[in-house]
Amino acid sequence: MTACLADTIDPAFEILAPDEAATPLVFNSPHSGRIYPRAFVEQAKLDFPTLRRSEDSFVDELFLPAVEAGAPLMRALFPRAFLDLNREPYELDPRMFEGRLPPFANTRSIRVSGGLGTIARVVGDAQEIYPRRLAVAEGLERIEAYYKPYHQALRRLVARTQRRFGVCVLVDCHSMPSVSTRDDAARADFVIGDRYGTSCAEAVTDALERELLALGYRVVRNKPYAGGYITEHYGNPSAGLHAVQIEINRGLYMEEAIYERSAGFGALRTDIGTLVPRLMAAVSEALEPPRAAAE
Repeated sequence: MTACLADTIDPAFEILAPDEAATPLVFNSPHSGRIYPRAFVEQAKLDFPTLRRSEDSFVDELFLPAVEAGAPLMRALFPRAFLDLNREPYELDPRMFEGRLPPFANTRSIRVSGGLGTIARVVGDAQEIYPRRLAVAEGLERIEAYYKPYHQALRRLVARTQRRFGVCVLVDCHSMPSVSTRDDAARADFVIGDRYGTSCAEAVTDALERELLALGYRVVRNKPYAGGYITEHYGNPSAGLHAVQIEINRGLYMEEAIYERSAGFGALRTDIGTLVPRLMAAVSEALEPPRAAAE
């Protein structure tokens, strides 16, 4: 899939599923969408390439081997700059909107203050997206039309997986710029985030790190990316729900300045094809359903 403009985005997401699930693993790519609403691009003051700087370009394609191995992969088709699924539903910046936000909106989070709420104010190096304030109704409509259906479908997928296997491990897939002011990210090929051990059983995180190291990659845990809303919200290990975030260094697989796959793309996807079955085996061995579910 290449980036494009569209008058409407229907469907707004896809669930790529094997004929029969073979694992409690579920893969999710919420930031790899590359279909841009035409009206959004036309109202932005930034050019199209700059708007794309928030994309986790091609991450969904990198994890297609998971489907071949027997795990579902869910992916957004709309872009993160338009609406960010890895936020609370109403993390909204009042400086962006003309009119009063609803009283339940979270207007004071760190992400909102940085311009990266559910509807982002900036992309890249704090570059403002919009030339003027948005109507509150427009922001709320995006949440109703895109955010809520996505998370409803993701919750159903996670619940269905847990019912079948007794546990579910949600792997939230992202990418990070190869040039970063954050030293840990700059040195790493992969950053694994498990909210410092609270969103996922340590055995799962250990297995993921071990297998990536065995493939020759440099791996860091939780710094600077410990996991966002999805990891925190869906991870509940005591209930048999585990969530872990993976951030991939874009320098491994793409030409970041021109949004194209690099010569390393195929090799990385092959390695992910090796990683997924190994992780499936480790999860099956390490995790048991919670007692209540098992009974």
